[in-house]
Amino acid sequence: MCGIVGYVGLPDQPNRSHFALDVILEGLRRLEYRGYDSAGVAVVDGDSIGFRKRAGKVAALDEVLAVQPLPDSLVGIGHTRWATHGGPTDANAHPHVVDGGKLAVVHNGIVENYSELRKTLVARGYEFASETDTEVAATLLADHFNTDAAGDLTKAMQLTCQQLEGAFTLLAIHASAPDRIVAARRNSPLVIGLGENENFLGSDVSGFIDHTKQAVEMGNDQIVTITATDYEIIDFSGNPAEGSPFTVTWDAAAAEKEGFDSFMDKEIHDQPAAVRDTLLGRLDDEGHLVLDELRIDESVLRQVDKIVIVACGTAAYAGHVARYAIEHWCRIPCEVELAHEFRYRDPIVNEKTLVVALSQSGETMDTVMAVQHAREQGAKVVAICNTNGSSIPRESDACIYTHAGPEIAVASTKAFLAQITAAYLLGLYLAQLRGNKFSDEIRQILEELAAMPEKIQEVIDNEEQVKALGTEMANASSVLFLGRHVGYPVALEGALKLKEIAYIHAEGFAAGELKHGPIALVEEGQPVFVIVPSPNGRNQLHSKVVSNIQEIRARGAITLVIAEEGDTAVDEHANHVIRVPKAPTLMQPLLATVPLQIFACALATAKGYDVDKPRNLAKSVTVE
Repeated sequence: MCGIVGYVGLPDQPNRSHFALDVILEGLRRLEYRGYDSAGVAVVDGDSIGFRKRAGKVAALDEVLAVQPLPDSLVGIGHTRWATHGGPTDANAHPHVVDGGKLAVVHNGIVENYSELRKTLVARGYEFASETDTEVAATLLADHFNTDAAGDLTKAMQLTCQQLEGAFTLLAIHASAPDRIVAARRNSPLVIGLGENENFLGSDVSGFIDHTKQAVEMGNDQIVTITATDYEIIDFSGNPAEGSPFTVTWDAAAAEKEGFDSFMDKEIHDQPAAVRDTLLGRLDDEGHLVLDELRIDESVLRQVDKIVIVACGTAAYAGHVARYAIEHWCRIPCEVELAHEFRYRDPIVNEKTLVVALSQSGETMDTVMAVQHAREQGAKVVAICNTNGSSIPRESDACIYTHAGPEIAVASTKAFLAQITAAYLLGLYLAQLRGNKFSDEIRQILEELAAMPEKIQEVIDNEEQVKALGTEMANASSVLFLGRHVGYPVALEGALKLKEIAYIHAEGFAAGELKHGPIALVEEGQPVFVIVPSPNGRNQLHSKVVSNIQEIRARGAITLVIAEEGDTAVDEHANHVIRVPKAPTLMQPLLATVPLQIFACALATAKGYDVDKPRNLAKSVTVE
């Protein structure tokens, strides 16, 4: 979840427009979306390291640098930290500079055995200035550099990584090796950027997107040494290794707000394109569904007798929506597991289990660990991910990319709809492969999916009504959400959005549970969103939800009803009706979720909050 940037340039270049510090600060600003509470930079300065670091935002670091500038340098590293070991203080901020001011280290992740290592280092006479596991790793690196590595920074990093346990990305610079950065990764993201007479490192490509689109994704348990003109990768045992080169297909402009008030607002408006792009190229010339990324033998997929979806947060709710569709189309039992609970409850998975891992970033550590555990038990794993080359796709047997484009706001919107779409494609593919659906049935469902971007746009075009409701209810202390069938996970997601960015009590319930306890929360003036299923679907679902609206309205609730066009049965029981286009039951979540996103964004904005950077949260949770 932290941000890392590294830069090495070649001296005496004509028309040089930037130095290390320029690139690093620019990259850290682009990585702010990942969430952080302190920031710092370090550059090689002759025979020592110059560095500045502060708790707070990058703007606070800028203020320090304005008063205490660093020299022009062509080698440097920077970091935005989200506190794990030790609070968000100046002392705990990165970089950590050791070895008499000659070695600087920044670090993402957690070193799980840091306490044991620290005790050993203290016994050898080392002292520590912070509470962090990072300073322990830096001190260990310095110890190896000056002893058994004999001044070889790459060798010192290799020896250090062999002693570290946990998940980490480490970047190091040393004044005695002033032309290079040495970096390592284990279960934490790191990308190499390749320029002309300059090279880069970043937590993701946002850290250097203004300078190059040529990148190399590092594998797990690898170390890279970069100079201005070259890079070399080895594994933790010292053997030569290779990364995975790729070209970045979006530019810096894609990460700008494009005139919207917030990234979240922009990304809500991106959703028709996100769904459309996720559907692109999925049919062959004969009209059959094809998933080229799904490189798992068809005979294996035909033998699957259980599907387990693992995910966290919003992605888990996308999984819950997908479960209804996959079971309906494929007639295979489907479970949805929170990734952080999955491997700790001794789950029953084997070679006939298909595990589907959902993650926007592809770096969600709980999901990475769940994927690894599933594969250890013999299960095949398919990732659904938005980030090419990230950890979860690499750890999985196959991946379906959502092609939603970069999602900057911490609260996920377009990734949610894209994940549902991709999971539906997987379900239809399995139904086609296993003969659960005829080809004409699958084509019909795909046509329904293909119609959704235009319908989503219709919902967005009518956003003013929902924005007005959000503004009007800015002083609400609690909002409840009700839904049945696929409307239930939509209710859960609507509540989560409000919790994430507006910081008020919000809960989603299965509407059938209302009489089993939650109705006690309903009092005069209580806002309650109700997601109403189509009257053209399963009629008993529609009539039961209408009855739920009557029950809460009778007890004084303010009923905010999401219903499809033409559904007049809800009118007399609703204080406010938000219309969405007609759609089959399984397609409705792609529409009904959007007003809930718009409402949360408007309410939080009316309260004066920064919806892109909600407190205590980070975009990519890269520690367990």
